[in-house]
Amino acid sequence: MSRKVEDIRNIAICGHGSSGKTTLVDRILVKTGMINANPSVDDGTSICDFDEEEKNHKYSIEASITHFDYAGKRFNMIDTPGYPDLIGQTIGALRAVEMALIAIDAHAGIKVNTRRVWEEAEKAGIGRMIVITKLNMDNIDFPALVDSIREVFGNQCTLLNVPLGQGHDFRGVASTLKVPADTAGALIDPNELHEPLIESIIEVDDAVMEQYFEGVMPSDQDLSRLMVDAIAAGTLVPIVCVSGKHDIGVDAFLDVLNVAAPPPTAIQRKAMQNGDEITLQSDPSAPLVAQVFKTRIDPFVQRLSYIRVFSGTLKKDMVVPSPGSRKGIKIGPLLEVQANETKSIETAIPGDLVAIAKSEELHTGTTLGEAELPPIKFPTPMVGLAVRPKSRGDETKLSSSLQKIVEEDSTIQLELDQETKEMVLTGMSELHLMLIQERLKRRDKVEVETHEPKIPYRETIQANAEGSYRHKKQSGGAGQFAEVHIRMYPLPEGTDVETYAVKDRFPQLKNVHYHEDSNFLWLDSVVGGSIPGNFMPAIEKGFLERIHQGVIAGCRVQNICVEVFYGKDHPVDSNETAFRTAANRAFSEVFRKARPVLLEPMVRMHITVPADNVGDVSSDMSGRRGQMVGMESAGGGMTTVETRVPLAEVSTYARTLLSMTGGQGSYSMDFAGYEFVPPNIQQEIIAKAKMKKDED
Repeated sequence: MSRKVEDIRNIAICGHGSSGKTTLVDRILVKTGMINANPSVDDGTSICDFDEEEKNHKYSIEASITHFDYAGKRFNMIDTPGYPDLIGQTIGALRAVEMALIAIDAHAGIKVNTRRVWEEAEKAGIGRMIVITKLNMDNIDFPALVDSIREVFGNQCTLLNVPLGQGHDFRGVASTLKVPADTAGALIDPNELHEPLIESIIEVDDAVMEQYFEGVMPSDQDLSRLMVDAIAAGTLVPIVCVSGKHDIGVDAFLDVLNVAAPPPTAIQRKAMQNGDEITLQSDPSAPLVAQVFKTRIDPFVQRLSYIRVFSGTLKKDMVVPSPGSRKGIKIGPLLEVQANETKSIETAIPGDLVAIAKSEELHTGTTLGEAELPPIKFPTPMVGLAVRPKSRGDETKLSSSLQKIVEEDSTIQLELDQETKEMVLTGMSELHLMLIQERLKRRDKVEVETHEPKIPYRETIQANAEGSYRHKKQSGGAGQFAEVHIRMYPLPEGTDVETYAVKDRFPQLKNVHYHEDSNFLWLDSVVGGSIPGNFMPAIEKGFLERIHQGVIAGCRVQNICVEVFYGKDHPVDSNETAFRTAANRAFSEVFRKARPVLLEPMVRMHITVPADNVGDVSSDMSGRRGQMVGMESAGGGMTTVETRVPLAEVSTYARTLLSMTGGQGSYSMDFAGYEFVPPNIQQEIIAKAKMKKDED
């Protein structure tokens, strides 16, 4: 079926866990005739939750792409997970759409992930709409819920319809834009909301607003156009009401989406081309620009790369340029996606969400086309587990399986611990890592043993130091000889390297080498050929080896500058191995003279709990070396506490919060930087590292 760009709508439905997102999407797919079934999350038959882990846990773990046709438009709707631990899936989905549909459980109210997805949608620069779900439940204070939404998210949040009755008496919704004659049972009088709604819609057009205040009512067509503009601009956030499970208000909800959801042309996207920023055109005839927003490894079709086309036309079997790819990327068959089912198509135009199978060159964030889109920024994972296969001989299989996991989930990191030779899997939380283990067992038939969470401590220095190391080895035949002299300096995070590494400070400076991942700067100030230039790469390797190995506790080194200023070689016995070893040992010895210290990762936590539990949270955080930053009402008798605390103290916090609040609390956690470890705790960490090394 041929489509026009202006008839496509892309929406990500997101919010906190158990807010009814998946149930609503399932209901819409049934109602629009896309499926003939009666899907249920509770029964494990949901269209969107098709993975075994999702069926077993009865909640979404991955973003699921669906589509339906309504009123002549094609709607692509991405159902995203609701747990903060899985926020990476939501962030990727938000890059591919023009509007975030934020679900709020009428009974539970605003929770931690509600706020998080609101912020992520704002960062993505897209429109937002709020859908209040589960209005069929008892003990709902609807006016108070709306007040809390406006208090937390702003007065631009405006009811587009109101419930008629609630709980068992919830029978439908009444529009506040076109108020019906029958409003019996309305929880808020829609007539009182009509005029403020009109004013909030027309606010984006001065001419229409002026006419309105002169008594000229805007036409339905103008209101629809201006509503889309206001949502795209963020000056209007409509609130709609529904019960997906009981199919109440779903028809009205579809009508709202038809009128209010922004088309691809409503949101301007920027990209870089030849060093200049350009605005992309949602035009099939324009140059191609598309981006991979999600990767999935499917047991049957192997690798699926989900792509959003922003400009131009993508065709099957074409070769497309990609920044960083010299030859271009060959595109295989294009696939239209409906949850876990796919269908071949010929082309994709701006606004289309499609998949490409088995393309190893595509990764989440990869741009297709001449221009380059900004990278998708995912949060830093902080909770680590050392993993190894239960069965001997499965090491290669485990490594391959973990690489698949990393490709699928950009909030998972995998590294080989140089000291222990163990695989360390780092994710967002205990829950996140547990789900990864389940997937390894189910999909790849690999069971793993895990060790206690590994905290990514770092090592650095607090003072300048100088020293050298001579490596001399003679055991018959050619020997090894190298001597390296270095100076070491602290390099605080955020230092401007170009300003720091100047001739005024280092008069003999020849070369500058900077490694951003460790904030490690090393300088070549050797004069007179005391170290031949061909050995400098070996010296760099020696430094990097020691940086990864650590010095005092086996933790990675960061925030450091090393100057190589002198050395000696031997015409016969000097080689790369000798200089690499000498550099490694010199680094270690001088590091120990420079007042070494451990750094620990700090996290920023937003903890939402019943107001009665705020004192418990405060007391508990004090015992964890945490600092209270602030707090605010989350509505519905809940309070959100913001705190800054060492990751080591909260890597298993979920259990404590569950017990403390009787299951009513929730939290999100973000990396907030590194700070010095207190001396007494540093001594314990170093002692444990030494003991472990001795055991190994």
